[in-house]
Amino acid sequence: MNHTPDWTGREVLVTGAEGFIGSALVDLLVSRGARVRAFTHYKPYAEKGHLAHLLGHPLVTTVTGDVRDAGRVSDAVDGVDTVFHLAALIGIPYSYQSPGAYVQTNVVGTENVAEACRRHQVRRLVHTSTSEVYGTARTAPIGEDHPLQPQSPYSASKIGADMMALSHWHAFELPVTVVRPFNTYGPRQSARAVIPAILAQLHSGARTIRLGSLTPTRDFTYVTDTAAGFLAMADCDRALGQVVNLGSGREISIGDLAQALTVAAGSDAEIVVDPARLRPGGSEVLRLLSDNSRARRWAGWEPRVGLADGLRRTSAWVKEHLDLFAADRYQV
Repeated sequence: MNHTPDWTGREVLVTGAEGFIGSALVDLLVSRGARVRAFTHYKPYAEKGHLAHLLGHPLVTTVTGDVRDAGRVSDAVDGVDTVFHLAALIGIPYSYQSPGAYVQTNVVGTENVAEACRRHQVRRLVHTSTSEVYGTARTAPIGEDHPLQPQSPYSASKIGADMMALSHWHAFELPVTVVRPFNTYGPRQSARAVIPAILAQLHSGARTIRLGSLTPTRDFTYVTDTAAGFLAMADCDRALGQVVNLGSGREISIGDLAQALTVAAGSDAEIVVDPARLRPGGSEVLRLLSDNSRARRWAGWEPRVGLADGLRRTSAWVKEHLDLFAADRYQV
């Protein structure tokens, strides 16, 4: 049974709140009665990403800014109980083109958040990592002590961000936990990720589905389960100064996943490899499979949504929001 602490009335900051996982986390926190400061990236056209449905909600205050701005981050952190730091520059392909931007947002941004949490003496900082930091599995399932392998500028920047967060535990006793989600999927995810990329093609009527390599395996977790894991770790004292994996403990190849998605979408499309979607050879992560025993033992967290059910839910959402996807264009 997942850990369900009382969040009623707590002041919470979520960075990256308008994003895929961030917005799901805000939804969950609001459902538990937390008062949420949603830190979103400033846009002159005032678009709020996936938080539009919460604008005006009495428990949600939107704070615009940029995690690279230390002063703005400090102002946002002041007075909160818990900080969930999800803001990051994501996406592996773009990191090949602009690695410096990943360092600034992911490493420097995390330093700004950690320093603000130390200055304002927050009760807990939950910092978001990624399973990409492990690279291709040397041993499986992957435990938190698995070697870190920077196989892309993105993963290197996240390794740096994780180490920056943990250094504040060792040097300053900042109460921080690093959560390491594996491949999270579900409604609101962009076509940059494999599952919505496939579904967008299927629901657009494509007879041929274009993908990168079909042989790598991934460990997929439905987004509401990942969000529940964040909350569980925020109240788990055993996880202080530690890294905790959030994954299902099951793996599936990209090829088999594509077949499962055609079933979920009611299609019989053909799967083909598109060279434009292949990673550089030394950068491809061939296998990811989580050992989630820490999360289970320390906080009673476990995934509740099975893959088949999660794919059906995600397929329905993509079909309903097909206007958000450019199914005929590869999205870096």
